[in-house]
Amino acid sequence: MKASLPWKLLGIGLALCLGLVLVGCATTASGGNADSGGSGSNSMATSITGAGATFPQPVYEKIFQKAQQSNDIQVNYQPVGSSSGIEQFTQGTVDFGASDAPMTDSQVKDVDGNVYHVATFGGAAVAAYNIKGVKDLNLTGTVLADIFMGEIKKWNDPAIAKLNPGAKLPNASIVTVHRSDGSGTTNMFTGYLDAISPGWKDKIGYGTEVNWPSGVGGDGNDGVAGQIKQNPNSIGYVGLEYAKGQGITYANIGQTSGGPYITANVGTARSALEQGKIPSDLRATISTQAPFKGNAYPAVNYTYLLVQKKMDDLATCKAVAETAWYLTHQGQMLGPDLYYVTLPQSVVSKDEQEIKSMEAEGQKCYPG
Repeated sequence: MKASLPWKLLGIGLALCLGLVLVGCATTASGGNADSGGSGSNSMATSITGAGATFPQPVYEKIFQKAQQSNDIQVNYQPVGSSSGIEQFTQGTVDFGASDAPMTDSQVKDVDGNVYHVATFGGAAVAAYNIKGVKDLNLTGTVLADIFMGEIKKWNDPAIAKLNPGAKLPNASIVTVHRSDGSGTTNMFTGYLDAISPGWKDKIGYGTEVNWPSGVGGDGNDGVAGQIKQNPNSIGYVGLEYAKGQGITYANIGQTSGGPYITANVGTARSALEQGKIPSDLRATISTQAPFKGNAYPAVNYTYLLVQKKMDDLATCKAVAETAWYLTHQGQMLGPDLYYVTLPQSVVSKDEQEIKSMEAEGQKCYPG
């Protein structure tokens, strides 16, 4: 009986492996092929998997394409939300996770402390809205909190009108839109409200998931953006890059009713991030440190790769480390055009220490 073509190819592959025993053939734990070298120093997986935050998806998509061209590493990334990214990382079903919110002490304990937070970009969460005829809306953090708590119910409420003299605010009910999934963007946005509004701090708090008093839910940044566009007189929160990319208007934020009102952009987000304190393990929610001085947009944070300090498979570990290095170095040039903030050198230096410390099979994963 003649062998089918797939079996012939398999036979050829096995013969090649046997014939090249000095360099060997290897596969990674994630299922991707490794370069020649087996588990030796020259082996690196050519395919890795990751899952998590939707916030950095636009820039990650472009960087991972560049990384494949440069390093021959295919990154299969699923933007499923920060909470799901942490969950999949914890369960070990992906080679790396991604989150805009740092893992909590309890979550770090769940992985026996075997995690590094590699900051990749900074960014802003904006209060995007859909009000016909209103293109320049001013809000304060306390008014924004009252809107999402349901205490301000109409767009022409005196508290909003006071901040927007001359604006034609409709006598219409406000529709609030929030994330329905666990989200680092939620953590970033509610972190700011928690810092600036005592009422919010007492009743709601902050995190990747909170108990919203009311409103419409959307899955991912895309889902929230879609709900805002579909619902007249709505307001929600999305990453700056999504508001810009989908042409959604967003509010200026002031610390007091007298302003100044700060417009979110790469420069104003950077100003706040530069004022934020970040610990040695990089786990921080910068928005919780508001208010900031000067022309600084307050609802900001970093987004992170979640990588293991020690991995089982050296080939996979090398590919993850190489990808993390590419994101934090060569990939940074793609950030500003997509409305992300590049990393300060102080944060890059912390990233470098972590990436160079990754190990597998008793060896360092990054050769640099």
